[in-house]
Amino acid sequence: MMRETIYNQAEGDSRDFCLEYDDNNQISLLSHKTDPHKMNWVLEERKWGTVRSGLELSVHVTREFQTGCLKETYVFSNDTEFDIYTTKTAVGIETPFPDYYTDAAICMTHCCNTHIWCGENDSYVMALRMGGESPHLGLMLTEGSLKGYSVERMAKTKGREEELSNHRGCIILHPEPFVLHPGECYTLSWELFWFHTREEFYQHLNSREDFAVIQADRFVLFGNEPLKVCTRTGKVVKEEIVKDADKIGEYTYEVSHSGRKTHAVFYRISSLTDIAEKRCRYIAQRQQCMDKHSHLYGAYLVYDTETKSQYYSHKNDQNGGRERVGMGVLMAHYLQNYPDKELEASFDRFLEYVFRELYDEKTGEVFNDAPRCRDYIRLYNYPWVARLFLETYLLKKDNRYLDDYMQCVLYFYEAGGAVFYAIGMPMEESVKVFQDAGRREDAEKLLELYKKHGRFILDCGRNYPAHEVDYEQSIVAPAAIYMGELYRLTREEAYREAFVKQLEVLELFQGDQPDYHCNQVAIRHWDGYWFGKRRCLGDTFPHYWSSLSGYAYHLAIGEAGLERFADRAEATLRGVLSMFHEDGSASCAMVYPMEVNGRDAHFWDPWANDQDWGLYYNLKLREKYA
Repeated sequence: MMRETIYNQAEGDSRDFCLEYDDNNQISLLSHKTDPHKMNWVLEERKWGTVRSGLELSVHVTREFQTGCLKETYVFSNDTEFDIYTTKTAVGIETPFPDYYTDAAICMTHCCNTHIWCGENDSYVMALRMGGESPHLGLMLTEGSLKGYSVERMAKTKGREEELSNHRGCIILHPEPFVLHPGECYTLSWELFWFHTREEFYQHLNSREDFAVIQADRFVLFGNEPLKVCTRTGKVVKEEIVKDADKIGEYTYEVSHSGRKTHAVFYRISSLTDIAEKRCRYIAQRQQCMDKHSHLYGAYLVYDTETKSQYYSHKNDQNGGRERVGMGVLMAHYLQNYPDKELEASFDRFLEYVFRELYDEKTGEVFNDAPRCRDYIRLYNYPWVARLFLETYLLKKDNRYLDDYMQCVLYFYEAGGAVFYAIGMPMEESVKVFQDAGRREDAEKLLELYKKHGRFILDCGRNYPAHEVDYEQSIVAPAAIYMGELYRLTREEAYREAFVKQLEVLELFQGDQPDYHCNQVAIRHWDGYWFGKRRCLGDTFPHYWSSLSGYAYHLAIGEAGLERFADRAEATLRGVLSMFHEDGSASCAMVYPMEVNGRDAHFWDPWANDQDWGLYYNLKLREKYA
């Protein structure tokens, strides 16, 4: 077991740091001296710098202030007579950033989005306050090497399992495995610093002559696209087109410099259209229920890529409706551009299933599961079924589906949709489709409903109402999208101003790390538990709803003054495509940390479940805004 841990309190010129210690000289409070909100950057009930180890290591921890930074040094020593080998997560240091969700007003000023890069010698953490108000807190490794990180999730609170979704957990950084002979030691050191913008954060990293930062325009590449990499080490910039990086799949780009090393990770797919064709065929051949004796006949179901079998449970996130409607939406959109008799026959069976089991044509009600089950009333389901009808109309040009779209949307708003941040309501497109179909009265009616919805979002501003998760990226993203689309429909300046304000918050979820899993991917950390076979909480990088951020950024293209958001659009959409594989299979979540609650992680969940929305938006937006 680990031997005595010795801490010292940082002394000297603290500049803007305010620190408090517990009885063991561990940090219980870390804040900026002039912060009007007095945000504590240490998660409640945790202590910053707590060292974990099941080995016979002794550790000495020192802290000191240097040029406005707080420097922390952890020296691990072997005081035994035997060699000590560390492995994987055997040693960890708690850095409990307050990355959790609660009331939005608290999130804006007292919580942060924590972007972690464990890139060996050149590792860092960029923690951005959720409301965007600076100062923000950065961590820069100055000695040693970080292999990865784990999270320890919070326990259930208030007796509600749903509370698990609100707490990202305590972040634990792991040194690269090392070997110590008797009497030897290993040193890990980093500095904490305040910054005001992302640009200032990277300027701080670049101020050190032996710290390398790797950047690229694309971390997910198509076909034969060249891999262009830019590495900045201090003031030295090296740009390179990487050779022998053209194989489909993952590619690791390694950098060695000044006796140090780091890396970046890229992913290449054959082409978007190729992946879409294979995915649609996979859905039709493997994920459609063909049991004519079942209520589920025609449904697109969860598919277990391990057992090569379909799966269904009446449990919400594994049933025959809800997010899985996205498979049908993808199919309807794909068929508009790539007619195929086999796929269309599959889609028609699915559509019959929807009308039979998930939707009431007479009232517009959308059910949670087959057979017309309303044991759970969920407003999220309505825009997805409505979008299915809109795409079906565009495929079949039958006005019946516009009638169904109208009926479904009317029911949604009568049920309280105007005060709900639904995902996926096609505001702009539906108005234009109805106009083009000569149904101008219906188009005007839809626009009035959308404007009423928009006024609620305008009034809320950044005081986001809680939904199934108290606060998250897929609450902010729809707010941004609807403001952007209403501006395009009305050209009212109030919507444009609100669009910008929502984009500024949405951008804070976005990571810049040089790894396709999390580069231009939004922070999400609960989806693998609810939708995956492994039922594992923890950062899901990537997750397909990150494509909603890409949708929002696309709306900024061509808008003067919004170039920084528009520049993120393409990379953000690509960021979700590694969820789709060359054989047509898919994964609903990639659980990224090394461990979650002591359980091995960093895996693709074997279930193909709800991820097809990400592929749909990639196809849709490239055509819509091409």
